[in-house]
Amino acid sequence: MRIHGNRLIKTLPGRDTRPTTGRVREAVFNIWQGAIAGSRWLDLCAGNGSMGAEALCRGAALVVGIEQSSRACTIIKENWQRVAQPEQTFQVLRGDVVQRLKTLSGQQFDRIYFDPPYASDIYLPVMQAIAHYQLLHHNGELAVEHHPDLPKLQPSTLEICREKVYGNSAVTFYCVVNLKP
Repeated sequence: MRIHGNRLIKTLPGRDTRPTTGRVREAVFNIWQGAIAGSRWLDLCAGNGSMGAEALCRGAALVVGIEQSSRACTIIKENWQRVAQPEQTFQVLRGDVVQRLKTLSGQQFDRIYFDPPYASDIYLPVMQAIAHYQLLHHNGELAVEHHPDLPKLQPSTLEICREKVYGNSAVTFYCVVNLKP
């Protein structure tokens, strides 16, 4: 698999992970192009780490990834070490995404990318945890990759900013609800 700058990264053999397609990855980074440099990026259900690697290549200051598979975590670390610059920081956390989000309480991220297995039932619990622990910066965005037929989810502190469909994949972007006094 190749990412920004024609850099080659490793992937896991088989179907243990489903990397974000090049088309979706390119579209997301085109949408967020002015907001990546210097940002704090959170990659949930990171797979082979392609989204986090792309964020590092585009100048993110910090990239944190959460992935269940220990084999995938090894690949992510290798991929991110390969592309990270000395001034960039990254961290790979292994485990259940909802449980690991608790450990990030007190931190905020400018961009969060969430791409679980489409048939999983973790969409709402993860989005509720992001909202509960206030992990999304008030000017940040959360992008959720899903099958286009998935019903729209809307935790009370997040609102849909935009939606894009790319064949069998869709990405819904959420922003923090601005509560007016």
